[in-house]
Amino acid sequence: MQPFGCAITAFLFLAGLAGETFAQSATSPAPAGPTNITAILEKAGQFGTLIRLLRSTQVGDQINNQLNNSNTGLTVFAPTDNAFSSLPSGTLNSLTDQQKVALIQFHVLPTAVAASQFQTVSNPLRTQAGDASNGRYPLNVTTMGTQVNLSTGVVDATIANTIYSDSKLAVYQVDQVLLPLEIFGPPAPAAAPAPAEAKKQKPSPVAEGPSTPSTDATDASAGVNLRRSASGGGVMFAAAAIWLWWSF
Repeated sequence: MQPFGCAITAFLFLAGLAGETFAQSATSPAPAGPTNITAILEKAGQFGTLIRLLRSTQVGDQINNQLNNSNTGLTVFAPTDNAFSSLPSGTLNSLTDQQKVALIQFHVLPTAVAASQFQTVSNPLRTQAGDASNGRYPLNVTTMGTQVNLSTGVVDATIANTIYSDSKLAVYQVDQVLLPLEIFGPPAPAAAPAPAEAKKQKPSPVAEGPSTPSTDATDASAGVNLRRSASGGGVMFAAAAIWLWWSF
């Protein structure tokens, strides 16, 4: 009986040790890794183009830093590869680096919005691309039952499903790339040209009448006539004197 009793004692000791070990592992939280938006999208699949843009624009690093170093939550709308491939050819290549950053930031809300909250949010939503109050980055939400639609003024999109959600981050799959008005909208109307000043018209030339001889010319002509008159008078006086002399 003594060996049997020793065996029972040893079994109970080992069972207790194992139970203590399980209890410790169950109550000790596992170390959580930092949130990484690209890792979440890679796990979900079909977001290769968005992942490349998040990395090239460094918006992905901004999202991760904000989630892991602050208490601010975020919402990310994630277009699929099919959504990007449906864009006209060369759309992304035609954008500047700054426009690519704005495009990706337009898909990010500065707060975490749960799926049930879309029915009560105020339009337009504020994105990280810029203030929507100026009408260039509007993002409006409409709901029909459980369906959530997004409108940018250029394209309408629908939330297909929830990819990831916790207290600080919500990631939703959308079926269209959200194109903001600031980049893809019609250009602002050009300012009307200022009215041209009326050209000053030169006065019409007045038709010249017959030329009037100048005073100098008139005076000269009168002088010539006077001299001629005086000369003729002298000749006539001389002839009369000669005639009178011969008559005597």
